[in-house]
Amino acid sequence: MGAGYFINAICTPLTEDESLHSEGLAAHLADQWEHGIEGVLVGGTMGMMQLLRDSTYRELVQQAVEMSAGKGEVLVGVGDTSYSRTKERIEFVNQFDIDGVVVLSPFFILPTATQLVDYYKAVADVAKVPVYLYDLPAITRVDFSMDTYLQLQEHPNIHGAKISGRFVFTRQVRDQLDPEFRVIMAEPEITDVLLRGGFQELLDGIYAIAPHWVKALRDAAVAEDWDVAAEYQQRITRLRTMLARFGNAMASSGALLNIRGIPGKTHFRPSPALTDAQVAELLQDPAGEAFAASSIKND
Repeated sequence: MGAGYFINAICTPLTEDESLHSEGLAAHLADQWEHGIEGVLVGGTMGMMQLLRDSTYRELVQQAVEMSAGKGEVLVGVGDTSYSRTKERIEFVNQFDIDGVVVLSPFFILPTATQLVDYYKAVADVAKVPVYLYDLPAITRVDFSMDTYLQLQEHPNIHGAKISGRFVFTRQVRDQLDPEFRVIMAEPEITDVLLRGGFQELLDGIYAIAPHWVKALRDAAVAEDWDVAAEYQQRITRLRTMLARFGNAMASSGALLNIRGIPGKTHFRPSPALTDAQVAELLQDPAGEAFAASSIKND
C-alpha cells in the first residue's frame, strides 16, 4: 500500500551562456535514479523547454535519453505555441527511444474547446509514442473540460494526462474516463494524502529538487508510517513555499541543485542569478537549512 509511482520533472542545467550543462544534467538525472524514482519528464515546464534555444533543446533530449537508458520511464515535453512548432518537436523526438511525449496546450493564442480537441488529435497523429495531455491552467489559462477529455480519450494514441492544481476535477477525470486512460496527478503539497488515498502516479518539479525526501516519504508510506510521511511532506511543502516566496523560483531552484552538488544554473535572462547575500538568506531559511543539511548527509 502507498508505494507510489513518481515521475520527476527535471530542471535543465545550463552554462552561463545558456547552453546545456552536460555534467549538471548527468548529475541531476543520477540523483533521480539513485533514489528510486521511476521516471523523469525532460523539457517540461520545470525544464523551461519554451525558453531554450532549439539547439539546446535537441541536445537536452538526446543526452537525457542516452543518460537514462535502462534507468526508468522517460517522457519528453514537446508542447509549444502552435501546431506547427509542436509538430516539429515531435518529429525530432520521434527518432529516440522514449516512453511518451507530454503536450502542453497552446498558451499564446488561446484555443477554443473545439480547436483544442483538433490540436491534440493532430499532434497525436504525428507522434510515434504515447501522447499525454498537459493540463496546466495556472500557466496556460486553458481549462480542459470533461467533454474535452471524453473526446480525446477516443484517440488511440492519447494515453493519459498530467493534471496540475485541479484535484477535485482530476478525481472526476479518473472516475469517469476509461480505466486505461492514465491520470498523473501534480499536487505536491498533498503527496502523502494522495498515496494514502490510493492515488499512485505523481509528477512534479519539486520532487526532482529533493528526490531524497521523496524517497523517505515513499518509504514511510510503504511502511504505513503516516506520521513520518507527513513529516517529509511538510519538508517538501516548506521547500516549495520558500521557492515561491523568494520570487525568482528558477534561480533559487538552481541554487538548491548546486547545494546538492549539481552544477549549472536553471534561470534565463533577463531573470538574474541570486546574489551571494540571497543564497545566504536562502540557507538561513528553515526550509533551506534543512535541505542543505539533508543533502550534505545524503539523507
